[in-house]
Amino acid sequence: MRLGILGPANRDLPALARAAQLLLDEVQVDKIIYLSDDGALDLVAKAWAYQLVDANPSEDLLFSRAAVRCARATPEAIDAYVAAERARSRLRALTSIPSRQLRSIELVDGRVAVFVYDKAILDQDDIAAASLLVFGRSQEPTMKRIGSRMFVSPGPIGTPGGGMAVLEEAESGGVRVEIRNASGAVTAEDMLGGGPSLPGIKMRVQDGKSSG
Repeated sequence: MRLGILGPANRDLPALARAAQLLLDEVQVDKIIYLSDDGALDLVAKAWAYQLVDANPSEDLLFSRAAVRCARATPEAIDAYVAAERARSRLRALTSIPSRQLRSIELVDGRVAVFVYDKAILDQDDIAAASLLVFGRSQEPTMKRIGSRMFVSPGPIGTPGGGMAVLEEAESGGVRVEIRNASGAVTAEDMLGGGPSLPGIKMRVQDGKSSG
């Protein structure tokens, strides 16, 4: 399981699209969670879907599109249509938190990960149940351990040293947590469970200092 995390885009749709494409194509995440409810990722996904199928991309119209595109098409054109529809279906991996007042929850390596826009809405029950608490509202990338839990924010899209994060189940157990910049380079990483923290890694924490 490999989860991609996108920080708030602050209306920069082109940068959000580039980050999402990088996570899908280069990092090859299984799912992307966008840490805002501003509708930006939905706009990006709809634009991609229209470009891919050159028609209304609704799932309900799948067979109608196939009838129009494939009835008299060459084998090469049919192969291209199938590839486009497969790429469109992959866009289901793009998700956003449902509301700034609600949480999304995922299980990563059997650990509860809670995703919110603003960590201020987290209550004692959220914190008690979760091993990873991932939030969008932050001026900069953040990776901070408190006891057995880790608070993580990728920072806004385009922020120096961040904008994206990746949570990945390690083969030996535990969750590898990475923060990545706009080019996809890892700028901070750590392990939660499955062994000790990674040696020699610098992690930016909430007060802007580094530890590690």
